[in-house]
Parts: sequence; structure tokens; C-alpha cells
Amino acid sequence: MTDEKLRVDQELIRELADLLTETGLSEIELERDGYKVRVVRGGVTVTTAPAANLQPASEVGGAPSEAEPSKHPGTVSSPMVGTAFRAPEPGAEPFVEIGSTVSEGQTVMIVEAMKTMNQIPTPRAGTVTAIFVEDGQPVEYGEPLIVVE
Repeated sequence: MTDEKLRVDQELIRELADLLTETGLSEIELERDGYKVRVVRGGVTVTTAPAANLQPASEVGGAPSEAEPSKHPGTVSSPMVGTAFRAPEPGAEPFVEIGSTVSEGQTVMIVEAMKTMNQIPTPRAGTVTAIFVEDGQPVEYGEPLIVVE
């Protein structure tokens, strides 16, 4: 990325951050000139990348080869808009990692919404083959969180 393009992106991020402050929104996402920028209040996430090349935040090895993980039968998706947490509390070990064996109904993540911590269970037993979110990442309704095969 050229210095000029990086400067433009920094200016755009500042503009979006100012817009968050002015409107009271908690996050904003914009696609412009083939780039997608997402700014989230609270210092959690700022992403700038070519829109066509955006990847899940933490897709680590063994990810499904399908273009859309949400169509994989073992995908566990977020049931709500909120903030995903991979561990039960800060500093604790994550609920699951790539390669973890899980049983049906086991908590694999927490999504906090409106100050309520919602445990996210796996609907089936298997092995975790992909994790698409990082701890503290904002998630949308239906966004893929993990894949269990």
C-alpha cells in the first residue's frame, strides 16, 4: 500500500470516527473505491482492506474451502448483534481452539448484547475446524463464528 493510499485511509478513518462521535453510533462501515473500512467505537476494530480480499478476522488453518462459511452445515453463527468473546473472562483460556473436540450443547463463545452475556452453544458434536472472530470483536446477526465438523 502506497504512502498516499495509507494517508487517504487514515483520513477516512478519522472522518468516520468523527461521524461516530457526532451521531452516537457505535460502529460504521463504508465501502469506497474497492476498499471496505469498518470503525468501531471503543477501540476494538479498525479494518481497511480491498473489499474483495476481506477475510474472517482469525481464520486459522483447516478452514472450510467453501467461499461462504455461512453455508457450511457445521457453522455456528451469531444469533444476535453484539460483541463476541472467546473466553469466559479476560485473561482466561478460550472456550475452544482450532482442533478442539466439542460435544453438542457445549459453550463455544459468548456474545454480549445490551450488557447481557449470552452463551453460544454448538448444535452438534465434532471438531472445531475454523474460528472466524477474535476476542472482543463486534459481530452481526447471522455472522459465522466457528465451524464444527
